[in-house]
Amino acid sequence: MKTFTMPGTELTVPAVVLGLMRIMEKSDDEIRTLIKTAMDAGIDFLDHADIYGTPPHGCERRFSEAMRLTSTEREALTIQTKCGIRQPGPYFDFSYEHIVDSVNGSLEALGTDYLDILLLHRPDALVEPDEVARAFDELHASGKIRHFGVSNHTPGQIALLKRSVRQPIVANQIQLSVTHAPAIASGIAANMGDLDQSIDRDNGMIDYCRLNDITIQAWSPFQARFFDGPFLGSEHYPELNTIIDRLAWKYEVPVEAIAVAWLTRHPAKMQVVLGTTTPARVEAAAKGADVHLSRAEWYEMFRAAGHTVP
Repeated sequence: MKTFTMPGTELTVPAVVLGLMRIMEKSDDEIRTLIKTAMDAGIDFLDHADIYGTPPHGCERRFSEAMRLTSTEREALTIQTKCGIRQPGPYFDFSYEHIVDSVNGSLEALGTDYLDILLLHRPDALVEPDEVARAFDELHASGKIRHFGVSNHTPGQIALLKRSVRQPIVANQIQLSVTHAPAIASGIAANMGDLDQSIDRDNGMIDYCRLNDITIQAWSPFQARFFDGPFLGSEHYPELNTIIDRLAWKYEVPVEAIAVAWLTRHPAKMQVVLGTTTPARVEAAAKGADVHLSRAEWYEMFRAAGHTVP
C-alpha cells in the first residue's frame, strides 16, 4: 500500500481509507473481519462521523464494541471522525458547544482518549470562525484532538476558518470519482465558454488544497454522479467500463482497483475513502494504490466518463 506523510502532521498515512458509515447493523465478527481485511491490505486509517448510525455516534460505538482495542492496537490506527451535521434536520452547527460536545461523545463511543483527526462535516453557513478556533484550541491543548480538517469546503470557506484557527487544516474530504469530477474537469475546460464543464463549481478546490498542503480525501470513489449509483458495470458507462476492464487485465487487478488508481494517480496525493463493508471489495480496491496509470490511460478514462478534453 502506497503511503505518505500527511502535510501538517507526523502521520504516515495510506492512500486508501476505510469509511465506517455502514457498520451499524453488522455483527461483531463482521466488523472484525472487515477491519482485519483492511489492515492486511495496508489500510490502517479509519473514517467515522458522529452522525453515522442511530442514535448519534452509533457506528463509532459499534466499532468500539466489536474491536475492544488495546492501547497498542489503538496506537497502530489513525482514527478520524467528523462533526457539524445535526439531526433532526439536517442542519449544520459549528458552534463551540456543539464541536466540543460532539468530540466528547465520539471519544466515549470509540473508547479512546484521543482522535488523530477531526473534520468539520460540510460547511455551516452560520459559522463563527472565532468559535471554531476556541473549540480547536481547547481540544488540541487537552490532547483530545491531534489534527484538524474539513469536509466539502470551498477555498473561501477554508480561508475564512484559517483567519482565526491556529492549527493547520490538514484535510478536505470531498466527493470525487472519475465520473463525478467537477473539481478536476472545470480546470481542464477553463475559459471554454460553450461548455457547461468550464463553469467552476468548486472554486479551484484541488489547486487550493495543493497550494496549501491540504490532503484531498475522495469519498464515493465508485459513485457515478451525485448518488446516481456506481459506474462500475453500469450500462450508462459502456465505454468507460470497457477501458476499465482492459486496464484491469493489463495490470492484473480487479476493476475496483482501476477506479482507485485513477484517483491516486493524481499528483495531489489524494486519499480514497471506501464506503463498502464487503471485505472482498476492500481488498480489491486497496490494490489500486499500487497501480500507476500512464497519462494517456488517465485521460482516456476521463474522456470516457463524459468529460471534455478540449
